[in-house]
Amino acid sequence: MPKTKSKSVQTKETLQDARQDDERPPFQTTTLWDYPRQSYGKKPKGDNKFQGVTPAFIIWNLLQRYTQVGDLVVDPMAGSGTTIDVCEEEGRKAIGYDTNPRHPKIIKNDSRKIPLEDNSVDMVFLDSPYGDNVKYSNEPSDIGKISAEDPNFYEELEKVAGETYRILKPGKYLGWLIGDQWVKKKFTPVGFKIYEMLTKYFEPVDLICVTRRNQSSNTRIWHYRAQKFNFFLRGFKYLFIMKKPRNG
Repeated sequence: MPKTKSKSVQTKETLQDARQDDERPPFQTTTLWDYPRQSYGKKPKGDNKFQGVTPAFIIWNLLQRYTQVGDLVVDPMAGSGTTIDVCEEEGRKAIGYDTNPRHPKIIKNDSRKIPLEDNSVDMVFLDSPYGDNVKYSNEPSDIGKISAEDPNFYEELEKVAGETYRILKPGKYLGWLIGDQWVKKKFTPVGFKIYEMLTKYFEPVDLICVTRRNQSSNTRIWHYRAQKFNFFLRGFKYLFIMKKPRNG
């Protein structure tokens, strides 16, 4: 009888472990990441009603690969706070900034001037605007108010990249999520331009394609328009993984 009881307890523990595993994202091993929803687990991570909300799965995977428990992670454009929420659950320290905070722990600040010391951060994550298609704030100087067809857009984002380089410790990592733009029958390869800019400061580690789901254009009417007027809806974003040189 004791043997049977022991087997029963072990089964319950196994089931409990399985349920916990179900709440954890899959560890990605390829350069194509596709998630069915924005978040995972019982606790919300960011606000899934926020336009442009970052998929929590992305943050989780970056943390597993490039950080340790207790490391400091910074998100200079924190949006609705996905990075903060995931970091707290995974035992990482997090600082989030935004010009229009939508999370109680986000600090109001412009990403072009980050109030942190040089070489003080273990990882930076950025989910930046890729043009002026989304209204992020009422700030006149908001980068998200500049068209991706305007060279000034890239000049301002390069200031963010420079600040990211400054605060990162040598040998540490940056994840930058960005999409391309199709507006008024014109394609702008925003991702390629950002990648080229980042290589001025960082060593490329890899490039991930993240499938775009639950976007406003993923509707029957938009698919009809794409077919009728012969254009493509944006189906993925780039995740550029970069490393600050050890001698940087």
